[in-house]
Amino acid sequence: MAATGCSGTDSDSGDARHPAGNVVRVPQDFRTVQQAVDVARAGDTVLISPGVYRESVQVTKDRVVLRGTDRNAVVFDGGVRLVNGITVTGAGSVVENLTVHGYLANGVLFTGVTDKRLQQRGAGGSAYDPLDTARFPAVRGFRATRVTAYDNGLYGIYAFDARNGVIEDSYASGHPDSGIYVGQCKPCETVVRGNTVERNAVGIELTNASEGLSVLGNRIARNRVGVTVNSNDLEALAPQHDALIAGNVVVDNNAADTPQQADGGFGIGIGIGGGTENRVLRNLIRGNRAAGVVVTDPAGHPASGNRVEGNRATGNGTDLVLASVDPGNCFSDNGPATQSPDGLEARAGCGSRGRRALPAGRTTPVEAPPGVPFSQVPAPPDQPSMPDPKAPGRPATDLPGSVDADAYPLPKATDAVPRRR
Repeated sequence: MAATGCSGTDSDSGDARHPAGNVVRVPQDFRTVQQAVDVARAGDTVLISPGVYRESVQVTKDRVVLRGTDRNAVVFDGGVRLVNGITVTGAGSVVENLTVHGYLANGVLFTGVTDKRLQQRGAGGSAYDPLDTARFPAVRGFRATRVTAYDNGLYGIYAFDARNGVIEDSYASGHPDSGIYVGQCKPCETVVRGNTVERNAVGIELTNASEGLSVLGNRIARNRVGVTVNSNDLEALAPQHDALIAGNVVVDNNAADTPQQADGGFGIGIGIGGGTENRVLRNLIRGNRAAGVVVTDPAGHPASGNRVEGNRATGNGTDLVLASVDPGNCFSDNGPATQSPDGLEARAGCGSRGRRALPAGRTTPVEAPPGVPFSQVPAPPDQPSMPDPKAPGRPATDLPGSVDADAYPLPKATDAVPRRR
């Protein structure tokens, strides 16, 4: 459907109608975004002018940059009737500097699953057979930069069966699953950095996402749960292992004005459910009423080898909780006031040897309030747009590049205060 308030001449898709140069413009060259994407060649930028675009877009070609000229004024609107906003299956393609909201499933989806029927069924066990990684190899190379995703029915920015990617400087709110999701990848070789996620059921979710995965310098606040790291058998590539979560602000994840996830989690900062060999370092974790950090064993996937070190975990219901039977998980130098079981850091310190299994710790009991419909979470304020949207496009190749986790120190206490935007 054409953009509201936009004008332009109709154009038939096809290379014969490709404009000169490597920039295809909407609506100047083509009335709809899908028409422009269909004509774009590898390496092209599809540059979208301000307007409301009531369409679902499929980017199937490699190395296409889909970019809005104004992050807040280029709006994809699903009208709570279209399924996915922007679906990217082309390797090395990019979505940047635009807003997407009101879709029944996902705002932006990067995936190697090319079957449109499966894409429309969403994620998790009902969507994909765990063996589908053979049929649908992961798409290699993706990037979401300065994307605003809000009030979509499952996920805001969703990377599933995708690797070698970056999700950065984006915003997600009002999602009944998670604002940002990375799942079913090994190795992921993906970085999630500098994003703000708030008022979702889960801020950032990592499921069966392993190796080369870094979650760095994000603000994760006022969700029902801040971060979850999971192993399960509803997707391929379990168990989850080897992710880094560092330098994030994870605060006040007990918001009642949020959509409710099916499992009903509430009041948790960072939860590791069956993940292994993960590192949780230098995060500010405060004001989460059930637990700051909790490590648990879901059925069939014991958590093991997780290191929780150098965080500032204070002012939570229980700051540190170990509910896993495996003695390989360790906790050190986290500045906690409350630990479960008692003396957790002394009994399961990361430098100690010959640790024994401890009695299962418990989170502070918190009654989860009922959620709100995802479509009723208020729209966010305007977010920072690209300084020069006419700059040459950069396809998502050779990502994530060099990742310097040490560049993300422990946030200051003042960083917990909500930012003005």
